[in-house]
Parts: sequence; structure tokens; C-alpha cells
Amino acid sequence: MKAAVLGAGSWGTTVAKILADAGSDVVVWARRDSVAANISQRHVNPDYIGQARLPARVSATTDAAAAISGAELVFLAVPSQTLRGNLAGWTPHLASGATMVSLMKGIELGTSKRMSEVIIETAGVAVDRVAVVSGPNLAGEILAEQPTATVVACADMDRATEVQNALTTPYFRPYTNDDVVGCELGGAVKNVIALAYGVATAMGLGDNLKATLITRGLAETARLGQALGADPLTFAGLAGLGDLVGTCSSPLSRNRTFGEHLGRGETLEEAQKATRQTAEGVKSCLAIRDLAHAHGVEVPITEQVERVCHEGLDPRQALRTLMSRDTKAE
Repeated sequence: MKAAVLGAGSWGTTVAKILADAGSDVVVWARRDSVAANISQRHVNPDYIGQARLPARVSATTDAAAAISGAELVFLAVPSQTLRGNLAGWTPHLASGATMVSLMKGIELGTSKRMSEVIIETAGVAVDRVAVVSGPNLAGEILAEQPTATVVACADMDRATEVQNALTTPYFRPYTNDDVVGCELGGAVKNVIALAYGVATAMGLGDNLKATLITRGLAETARLGQALGADPLTFAGLAGLGDLVGTCSSPLSRNRTFGEHLGRGETLEEAQKATRQTAEGVKSCLAIRDLAHAHGVEVPITEQVERVCHEGLDPRQALRTLMSRDTKAE
């Protein structure tokens, strides 16, 4: 099977390795010539994954049409807010019937659409041609072939199984699910909660609060998911609790690391300069807040993260606001 991965960042490159290890020929699209040359000629991508080696079945190009040509599986791994613009140019090159797989964990600003919705709208494909991958999948650990599991969600379970088979290796175990909404929300909201977790970590706050953030963050996610028609059980699984715990607890997490910079008193711009790679929760917190408000759902942690990130609120004041909310039943 031929697969294309559009995006040569850390997660896109990691998924390319998984696909190759599982038996596919993989072409990665990269924006920069130097990145494509390193992947194709040296089988490394030092800008994003250090000196981890890539299989010989992985090649790269800066020509998106060449990457997509003949691909039965097309994995999308660009920053969420750039998807619509990029995909508009890529769509004419898609093979008829190709499965499109979102690796992105964000919500689009302005429209509050999930990534699968952006794909369907922009590419003009049917709902059952789009799958999403979500779970506790920290790229650094997977590159070292440390074992983990994930979820492949699609309305068409045959396509979900096809993607599952293409990603199954001794160190990467995918499960299938038909709850695309729940899996995408779990992946998007956990980035926002991880920002809060990182802030709390940098402030020297204790494990009680960190456990509270994870638990109440999961409650926010489940409330929003219920309003949008997701299966509540999804949030108890890999794409919900699993991804949330992994992203919050690991220093490998971009969003947690970004939050730590904010918790040390750095500005948004200073934190962005220090972390260099995209922390999806920084922009998604705006879209998730708007999505929740549109459906009458309370998301107090998300609201405070947005105020810290975009309104310059002192994190200590954000914590006081959360702790002084009216008491209620759990």
C-alpha cells in the first residue's frame, strides 16, 4: 500500500515511520527542501525528531502532488489552522476513493469546526472517507519504539480497519471506533487542559491540583462532547482519558511545556519563541471556548486558559477564579 503523509513535523514523521514499519511505502510532503533531502537521502529529520532513523521505505518531497499521487491513504499532519488553505491546493491531486486521515488535534478558529469537518468541506469528500487518529501518542516515545495504543475513528468501519491494519506494528496498537466527534474533541480539548497543567507545574502546585485539572478537564470535554452527540464512553478510553493523562503528565508534551513557560511568567510571544513547535492548545482554546458557548456548555478551565494566553491574565488570578466558583454537585 502507498501512503502519503502531508506534513514533516514530529508527529507526521513519526507516523511515516509507523506506516513503513507496518509495510507501506510512504512519501512525506515537507515545506522545505532541506527537510525533504534529509528524509530521502539520510533517512533522518533532525529539525523535528533529532537523530532517530527512518526506514528506507520513507521518502520525502516538496511537491505535494507527487506525494499524493497514487496514495490510497493520505495522512494530514499540518498545524490545524493551516489545514483549510493547504488542502484547497491538494484536493485536485487526491486519488478517487482515497481515505483521508487526520492526525491533527485542533479546532479551526472562526468556524469552530473539527478537523474532519474542515476536510469534508474543503475536499468535498463524503463523511465516510475521513478517519481520525487520536490517543496517548507522544512522538518521542514512539520513535524509540516504546509501546503504546491509539484509536482510529471513522464512520465507515471498513476504512477504520484498513487504517488500523496500515498502522499496526509490535510497538503501536490501534483500536477502531466509529465516534469521530468524541475522538476529535478528546484530542483537541486535552491540549488546552495540558496548558493549564503546565502552568500549575511551573507554579510549584501540588499533585492534588494536577489530578483535579485532569479530572475536571475531562468533565469539560465530556460535557461538550455530549452536546455535540459524542458517545460518553469515548472519553473514558484512549482518545479521552488516555490522551489527556499522557499529554498532561509528560515533559515531552508541547502543550504542557508551553504552559510551563506561561507559569514562569513569560508572555505568549516569549513562550512561542522558546518552544518553537506548534502547541495546538494555544489557538484551539479560543475556538473551543466559542464552540462551548454556542452550545451552552460550561468550560471554566478552557476559559481561564484562554484569558491567560490571549488576555494577559496572571495565572494566579486564573486559579483564584476557578477555586472561587460557586460550589455544586459533581
